[in-house]
Amino acid sequence: MKASDFFTEEEKKMIVDAIRQAEEKTSGEIRVHIELSCGKADVKDCAAAAFALLGMHKTKFRNGVLIYLSVNDRRFAILGDAGINAVVPPNFWEDEKELMLNYFKQQRFAEGIVEAIKKIGEKLKKHFPILTDDVNELSNEISFGK
Repeated sequence: MKASDFFTEEEKKMIVDAIRQAEEKTSGEIRVHIELSCGKADVKDCAAAAFALLGMHKTKFRNGVLIYLSVNDRRFAILGDAGINAVVPPNFWEDEKELMLNYFKQQRFAEGIVEAIKKIGEKLKKHFPILTDDVNELSNEISFGK
């Protein structure tokens, strides 16, 4: 199996639509990255590597958020950029992680990600509301690693 086969085409569309809808209310940027495995490395380190590879640190307000899944390892992380981390409490993403975990335990991965994207979008809106001259700085498409 390839990472790109993890979701059906319908599930991929659901996730991309959720990202687009969330970003209509915030200048923040949300990405989803799927890999089959990050090996023995810490999942946050793998997420940070994907974050850098995707250029997520290059947004104007440093307000990108990455949802990272390591499918075969059954691990995931939510990573926010420096602009977000500067204005939110340390455990800012814990609610979304718990929400996703509840769905993941039921093998409802796409739904868990969609619901987390909605919640992340709401939180981003509070700290980074949409601007009149907002530009979509990062692709809304799911990215896939090895």
